[in-house]
Amino acid sequence: MGRYYSSKKAESDSLKKIQTWWLKKYGYLNENCWKSGVISWTNTWSDTKSSVSISVNTYREDQHLQIAYTQTKQDDTKEDFDYKIPLTTTPCHFGGKRYWFTCPWYASGKYCGRRVGTLYLGGKYFACRHCYDLTYNSRNLSGFFKGAGQTISAPDLDRLREEAKTEYYKGKMTRRYKQYLKKADKFLFQLQFITRGLYKTKSK
Repeated sequence: MGRYYSSKKAESDSLKKIQTWWLKKYGYLNENCWKSGVISWTNTWSDTKSSVSISVNTYREDQHLQIAYTQTKQDDTKEDFDYKIPLTTTPCHFGGKRYWFTCPWYASGKYCGRRVGTLYLGGKYFACRHCYDLTYNSRNLSGFFKGAGQTISAPDLDRLREEAKTEYYKGKMTRRYKQYLKKADKFLFQLQFITRGLYKTKSK
């Protein structure tokens, strides 16, 4: 499995994902049991929906998550997938156990086998972020945005613009105008982030 994008690392935030804590929350990771169901996602920007069928087996002999779904190719033909992701456990400090996925795929010709809590659909298969060479949105930001901190609202931006009436003084940009431009850039970034395709996960 290679990178999802060739130009720069893909961001894990915008991909469909399956997480162990989510499976635990909806009763899929109870000890010595088998449970099936459907996970669905809604793209909050385009309002499109997609889903996968899952079954989880936590019996000692063969602990795994099985995933089945269909993907449509660029030529509109469909491809079916049905495969297992092994599960493993580690003891918790205060008793009980925590479940993990064991990523079974290959990256750069090497078997992964990492113990992870999240699987991402960055291509044909659900795999860990290392196999898809994923990053997080915050790591793809640079300069000002890495230290941006608190968000800014439209009223705040209007107030800053009003305070920065003088843009240049003696041929140099004023300090207030510089601050306004930085905040305006941040405001634009926030709008782009909000309107990007983010997936909301649901259980059936």
